[in-house]
This record gives sequence, C-alpha cells and structure tokens, in this order.
Amino acid sequence: MEFHDQNGLHYNLPGGGVEQLETIHDAVKREAKEEADVEVEVGDLAFVYEYAPHRNNYKYGDIHSLSLYFSCKRHHDTKAQLPKNPDPNQTGIKWIPLKELDTIVLYPNIKKEILNYLQKQTHIKLIEEEHLLSQ
Repeated sequence: MEFHDQNGLHYNLPGGGVEQLETIHDAVKREAKEEADVEVEVGDLAFVYEYAPHRNNYKYGDIHSLSLYFSCKRHHDTKAQLPKNPDPNQTGIKWIPLKELDTIVLYPNIKKEILNYLQKQTHIKLIEEEHLLSQ
C-alpha cells in the first residue's frame, strides 16, 4: 500500500486486526480485499513482528502490537487496486519488484526479512486448536 503523509512517500503491507468470529486466515483475506481490493490464498506464516513502543522511542505510537506476516498468492482473476474506501493518506497500490525493494521506505522496515524469507522459504507452523486431535 502506498502512502503520502507527513513522513513522505512510504509503503505498508496490508494488515489489521482479527474481528469477532473470524480466523487469522479469514482476517488476512478480508484485509487484503479491504486495503488492496485483491483476493488472496493464504499460505504459510512467514514471520512475526513485535512493536514495543517503550523500546522504540514510541516512533509508531504508544500501542504495543504483534503482527503475523503470511505468504499469500493473489487469485489470478483479481488485480490489486486502490479500494473504494482507502486508508487515510493512502495514495495507491503498487507491486514493488524485489530488485527495487531497497529503493523504497517500508514501514515497518522488514525488507531484509522479506528477502530472507523468499530465499530460504522457511516458515513458522501455525497451530490452530480446531485441527488438533482431542485427547
């Protein structure tokens, strides 16, 4: 997602919170649709990001957050585009080629982690209670 605000031109990946009666995978699909008007197939959990305000000089505000980043594939019949109700200061949707990733400002700055994930294809197993065998 492309933004232009008091911080200048920068990018964020689609994201947000899980709503009531929604799984994490459902939330990923919904957020991709709401923020980039694209339908995705949710894959593996790639990595987890924590923002602790008191340990980061409150640079992104004062709310402690934990973000889960998933590997996703776009459904072939959908094209990412600016949604009807974009986020404040959102100016567009742009696919950034990996070779150009180091030329943009990305919040949070997880460019190295994205490239590392794509090279190694390692992932974190997401264990959902409903898929466990009962004892």
